[in-house]
This record gives sequence, structure tokens and C-alpha cells, in this order.
Amino acid sequence: MTEQPTPPIESSPEEVFNTDVPHATPERPLSEAARRALLEAAERRAAEAADALPHEVGGRKGPEPTRFGDWEKKGLAVDF
Repeated sequence: MTEQPTPPIESSPEEVFNTDVPHATPERPLSEAARRALLEAAERRAAEAADALPHEVGGRKGPEPTRFGDWEKKGLAVDF
């Protein structure tokens, strides 16, 4: 046993990257193109959420039948 206690190991605080970019990992820095792409994707997701169709009261169950430009029901598509 020693008379002096073991000095605590000073841990350096880890750098945190990309705090302003949604869906980015904080471990390593992003390139400018990757940063721009992630920001554009976040804007697109926000716009899609704002443009979402309201819930139809009394409507049919399941996904919107005209979501692909054709009317679809039970796997059959009818083009208008």
C-alpha cells in the first residue's frame, strides 16, 4: 500500500460536432455537402408534415387510395 493515493485521471471533454444539424452523428465532423444535404432533408420532412392530409371522418380505412396518382383498392389500380 502506498502513502499517496493514485491521482485521478483527467479526462478531456470529448468534442461534440454537428449540434445544429438534425439526424447527424456527434462523433465526427461532416463535410459541407453532407451538412447541406441533411439540412435540406430536414426542411423537406418539415414541409411534408405541414402538407399532410387531414384525417377524414367517416372515410375508408387504410392508406389514401389515390396516393400514386391512380385509384387503388385491394391491390388493383385503375387509371383515370
